[in-house]
Amino acid sequence: MLEVDCPCVTPEVVLKASGHVDKFTDLMVKDEKTGTCYRADHLLKDFCNEKLQKDLSISSEKAAELKQILAVLDDLSADQLGAKIKEYGITAPDTKNPLSDPYPFNLMFQTSIGPSGLLPGYMRPETAQGIFVNFKDLYYYNGNKLPFAAAQIGQAFRNEISPRQGLLRVREFTLAEIEHFVDPEDKAHPKFADVANLEFLMFPREEQMSGKSARKIPLGEAVSKGTVNNETLGYFIGRVYLFLTRLGIDKDRLRFRQHLANEMAHYAADCWDAEIECSYGWIECVGIADRSAYDLHAHTEKSGVPLVAHEKFAEPREVEKLVIAPVKKELGLAFKGCQKNVVEALEAMKEKEALEMKAALESDGEVEFYVCTLGKNVLIKKSMVAISKEKKKEHQRVFTPSVIEPSFGIGRIIYCLFEHSYYMRPSKAGDEQLNVFRFPPLVAPIKCTVFPLVQNQQYEEVAKVISKSLTFSGISHKIDITGTSIGKRYARTDELGVPFAITVDSASSVTIRERDSKDQIRVSVEEAATVVKDVTDGLRTWEDVWSTFPHHTSASAED
Repeated sequence: MLEVDCPCVTPEVVLKASGHVDKFTDLMVKDEKTGTCYRADHLLKDFCNEKLQKDLSISSEKAAELKQILAVLDDLSADQLGAKIKEYGITAPDTKNPLSDPYPFNLMFQTSIGPSGLLPGYMRPETAQGIFVNFKDLYYYNGNKLPFAAAQIGQAFRNEISPRQGLLRVREFTLAEIEHFVDPEDKAHPKFADVANLEFLMFPREEQMSGKSARKIPLGEAVSKGTVNNETLGYFIGRVYLFLTRLGIDKDRLRFRQHLANEMAHYAADCWDAEIECSYGWIECVGIADRSAYDLHAHTEKSGVPLVAHEKFAEPREVEKLVIAPVKKELGLAFKGCQKNVVEALEAMKEKEALEMKAALESDGEVEFYVCTLGKNVLIKKSMVAISKEKKKEHQRVFTPSVIEPSFGIGRIIYCLFEHSYYMRPSKAGDEQLNVFRFPPLVAPIKCTVFPLVQNQQYEEVAKVISKSLTFSGISHKIDITGTSIGKRYARTDELGVPFAITVDSASSVTIRERDSKDQIRVSVEEAATVVKDVTDGLRTWEDVWSTFPHHTSASAED
């Protein structure tokens, strides 16, 4: 997997080619008196949720209707959203004024590039486009071989209509995206068997439309039945599941929901969202999309640079090819200075369009043909172009790769991890509730704390020796030599989610305490850093070291 770092400011021509300028929109409504803007689907969603939760007199039929609206909310068109808002009498939340009809609002921040102000650009709404426009160099760097992937972590910007919910809906955020380029005729994945037996909550579009709930489905079954489009898409869904659960996301509050037809991004052939349940409901945190060959096709057409891959054959293959041969002399006489535009448009025709032109020329002798670079139709006569099928020997196949893209919203994942990791437990005395974050050692910002049991010069020196060993091992830690009681120091680090605490209570050995069980083992000073590193890196589990080293029971009433 190749790593790239592309600029945040993107020329308009790039995002025009990708479709973002025309299609990267949300539906918005305005307060007709104050002009305050709201996202239309959010207003309808909030109305339905409030009715279901607070209206005790609601009938079962009405409740079922509102639940169905919530299930298909992302699939509603502007007209359908507007009709529902009027039907339910939804008004502006702050003023109760009437609302306008929903209309599309582009989510990109526009800017100008350079001092002249003549080159329009946008702050990138995703990191992917930087990878696509660099495909040719990345493909070359990979030895002109498929499949391969490129990844990027960076800031993205979206001019959200109504930012809210802390880290969940913001205008500037961190994205981590992988673009996996693959042969569109072979989307099998050599490592799919590693994840095929995973079983987790999946929510196919058919079950959403029929009002059913997500259910556990084996990933291999979902791919074999065509619920998930292909093995490579399935492989990344499986890897995302393993990644999130290893981070500490509760597997029972994680589901993979397939996009509804109208909800699909303009580039996607199939798309699934990893949604995590938190206090705000089910939140989309990762999107896994089969973007087909849309992006590379679009940038090829706009730039004129072929973003293609090559498959060389061991033996030449005889294939039947459609040959479009513009007669430049005739075209020059007819179109003069526009000849080049017409020739390029004819040569760029897809097979279906070319065959339709051939049939029309044979029957009528002429046909209207739209030339996009001229912005108008021109009249093509039979003498101006020859279209035929010929058998040729090919030594290679040239094609535009498809792209499978997992896109991770880092802020959303972190927020949901906070919620899933937080719990409270009573103090030993039972007079207060203590806050704890159960971050797995892998992701805990601070892996370990080092405490001298009491303020003692000898213990403090041992603590410094252990601190150096932890630093040398690459273990993030903090050392606390304050005179606070050991129980309060444990509680303080539990609140920070620190998984391990090393307590120095002698010159030769120390105890290591595990945060959630509060169990302690005794190890030598020399072994302490190694034990913490092994458990933090996943080489050993706490159960392994618990069964290996002597146990220690603390005399403190507070820990």
